[in-house]
Order: sequence, then structure tokens, then C-alpha cells
Amino acid sequence: MPSSFFFQEVEEFLLNAKSCHCKKPKCGAKPYPSNTGYVTPDPIIHSSQVWSFISEPKLHPMKVVINKFEPGTSKGYIFVAPYGFSSQPIYGQSGSLILENDGNPVWFRPLSSPNLMNTDFRVQRYRHKPVLTFWQGTLVTPPAYTNAPGGSSEPGSCYYILDKHYKVIKTLSAHRGYTSDIHEFLITPRNTALFLSTKAVPMDLTPYGGPADGFVQDFAIQEVDIKTGILLFFWKALDHIPLTDSYQPASSATDTGNIWDAYHLNSVGLTDNKEDILVSSRSMWTIYKINKPSKEIVWRLGGKSSDFTFESGAEFSWQHDARFLSDNLISLFDDNSNGTSLSGPSSHGLILQLDFSRMTASLYRSYFHDPNVTVASQGNLQSLPNGNKFVGWGQSPYFSEFREPGNTEDDPSLNFLYDAAMPSNNYSYRAYRHKWVGRPYYPPKIALRSSDRVVTVFASWNGSTETTEWQVLAGVKRTKLSLVSTAEKLGFETSIDVKAKGPYFQVKALNRKGHVIGKSRIIKI
Repeated sequence: MPSSFFFQEVEEFLLNAKSCHCKKPKCGAKPYPSNTGYVTPDPIIHSSQVWSFISEPKLHPMKVVINKFEPGTSKGYIFVAPYGFSSQPIYGQSGSLILENDGNPVWFRPLSSPNLMNTDFRVQRYRHKPVLTFWQGTLVTPPAYTNAPGGSSEPGSCYYILDKHYKVIKTLSAHRGYTSDIHEFLITPRNTALFLSTKAVPMDLTPYGGPADGFVQDFAIQEVDIKTGILLFFWKALDHIPLTDSYQPASSATDTGNIWDAYHLNSVGLTDNKEDILVSSRSMWTIYKINKPSKEIVWRLGGKSSDFTFESGAEFSWQHDARFLSDNLISLFDDNSNGTSLSGPSSHGLILQLDFSRMTASLYRSYFHDPNVTVASQGNLQSLPNGNKFVGWGQSPYFSEFREPGNTEDDPSLNFLYDAAMPSNNYSYRAYRHKWVGRPYYPPKIALRSSDRVVTVFASWNGSTETTEWQVLAGVKRTKLSLVSTAEKLGFETSIDVKAKGPYFQVKALNRKGHVIGKSRIIKI
């Protein structure tokens, strides 16, 4: 495991931070040990593709390149969680990152190791208030981890809920000996959480073409009451979905601890019926509607046992992120790749129209990247309030926005509004766009540099979305500071040159109304 002084500093900072107000120690805060002895490279910190700040020297988020930014692009922030595979160093630290459309960071929460990841980082509502949520733990990424199917969660992982002040208000973990899975953490209107979980179940796989001393990676859907943590609903794939429906060969288990990833559930969503949920299984090429009270499958869309026939252009495979929209529309991200092949049909966002009288699925909208890409895994399609669609391209470094009518594989530039690219070794399982108001519980940061008769003041406030200006105060005594400069907030960190001698300095953050909303500590040059 990485042992650099930098990571020791960050880990100490995170573990001692006052942001966690949970009674239990933080979960998912230590990387799971590698089963191969392979050491994941430290992240690349000193690079033109990584941010560094004078006032926040421990924060090193990745930089993104803005490829396209057209009129009609939605307002709101972009939510990603950069991480990398264990074979290559990532650019910047892994963690949860909020960005502006121009690529400037708004908030960054770094993790202490490249073998720790956040996934499914987004804004949700809990008890009628906006919160941040994400999964945290160790993701199975070869060559450091081969003890389970790639993309699985290692033990010790869990889900986090943070309030608008960036305080951790709750952590939740899976029940019944299952591991909290990376793919989904959904807060429902009933203030419950729906999520996926995994468990390796011993099984003789020779009838399916796998090893005799094998396992099946079972997936369970769990719903818990967030306040109490009480388990309300539990559903296992092994009880309801035949293994023979899988497109993932059982022989692949020999590469991943003899565990067959026959199901690989990767999303759970609500439907137009509060008693039903929508579930995506990547390895089955199938989207299931499941009735919670009976635990029975209502219908199957796609795969070997589909209840629907598909019209031209509606087919999908190895998909992610199935969502029920209005008027019997289903959105999803169609990977079109088994995780190894990057040739063939292009990956794309896809919306299907279901006809229950004829039991058919037809193409309603498609969203292709310009230029076309084939994504090995991951990805999502988010419907925005104005009708635009936001696409995270998973194991491809892009996130994009489209007008609602979408485009085609032959004309991908059509309705293509916004596109950004992460550094080449970095991925984000999903990407979202949300409105968000962040009011950090901690104060702004200040740093000083002096040359000749000028003092440069560096001001930042990680996560503050309301700061528009900075005031610089200086004085010969701590108790006698006066205003010496005012400057517009520019990006994450603003540098302000002043001629005041000090030696004491402080910055204050102002909102658009000119009110002071935060002040740094007083420091001496």
C-alpha cells in the first residue's frame, strides 16, 4: 500500500475531521488489503492535469478539459467521483468532487489512498432537505485485487449522507452478511434507502461450465429505514433469476477467486407504482420490474427471457442505470460492451418506449458521444428538470449534456451541448448535474506570500457556493485589523495583491448581497 508522507497527512486529516457526527467510527475509511501483493501507484500530484492550491495544500483534485460548452447548457454543478484502476496512477486524489461548468472545483473531499473510492456521488433529499450521498470503500480493480469479480465492493464499505454544511449525518451498511455494493444508494420519499449488496455463495459451477469449488456472486436488494437502520425489504437474485439466463460465462470465475459474476445488478429505481421497483442486471442484459410485497418479477425487459419484443434500435446489452420515466418510458445507459471489447456498436444513452398492449419496446431517444465511444463498463443517463439529458460515460473519461431530442450514431453532433474530459487514467462510475447550496461548517482558508513591498493573499473556502467576493483585512495587531482590499472571487482560490504591511492578515467571504458569511483565522506573515 502507498506509504508516502502525503497520504499519511491526508488520512490523519480525514480521520480527525469534525465533519463526522456519527456515533460510530467512520466506515470505509481504510483500504481493503490487496490479495495479490501488488502495490497500487500513488496518484500523480504534480501535473498540469491536477489542481494545487496555496491556501489548501492538501487538496489535489484532477483538472478536466472542456471540449464543448454551447448555449442551452444547464445551470447547476457537476458531481463526479474520480478514481482509477490499480494498474495505473490516477491524476489527482480519488474522492468526491463538485465542479462548475468551466471545470473549476467547488468542493473536494479527498480520500487517503488510491485503493479507496467514492461512487454514485450525487444530491438527494432526506427529510425534505438536500443532502450529498455516496458509497465509500475499496473497489475490486485488478491487478491489486483479483479475489472477486471486477467492479465488486470489498468488505468494510458503506454509504454516507452529508448535509449542506458537509457534516456526515449518517452512515449505513448492508445487512445479513452482505457487502454494501458500489452501484446504487437511493433515498426514497419515505426516507428509506434502497441499495444493492453482494455475497459470494458457494456452489458447484460445473453444470454451467465453471469450477466445482466455485461461488456465485449473489446480489441482494435491501431497503432500510435511514433513521433507525432497520431492514425493511430484502430480495435475493439467486431466489428469483435463473443462472442460465446469464451472458457472463461461468468459466470467467477462475480469474476472480472462483466467483461467477452471473448477475451484476447495477441500479435500483422507483416506478409509477410505489410497491414496484426497477432493477438492472448487466450480466443478464435485463431490466426487471419487481413487486416488493410479493417479491415476484412483474416483467422482464431484454435478455434471454424477455417479456417484450424489440423494434429496431431498441436493443441493448451490458447496460447500466435503468430509470422509469413518465408515460411508460425507460431510460438507461447502453454500454454495448462486455468489459473487454471496445469495438463494435457504440455506447450511448437510450430511452425506450414500452407498449404494454403489444408488449414491445421501441426506440424513443438516443444520446451518442461526439465522437462515438465504446465504454467497457459503468455509465449513466440523467434526465434534467429542463428536459436536457446528462450522461456520464463510465470507463471513458467524459461527461456530457444533450438537448432532449438527442442524436444518432451517424450524427452525434446533433443536440450535443456540453462535453468535458477527465485525465486519461481517471474514471467516474456515474456523473450527475444538480443544483446545490453548500455552507461549510468550517471557516475559509488563508495563505500569504510576500515579495518586495507586495503581499499576495490567497483565499479559498472549500464547498462554499455563496461566496462572490473576498475582503482582505490587515493590521499591526490582531485586535486592530482594517479593510485593505476587496476582490471578486475567481475560481476555487483567489489571489489578491495588497501593499499593506500587516503583519496580521485575515480574509472574509461575502455573498452577493455583500453580507459576511465566513471569516478565516488571523495569520501573521
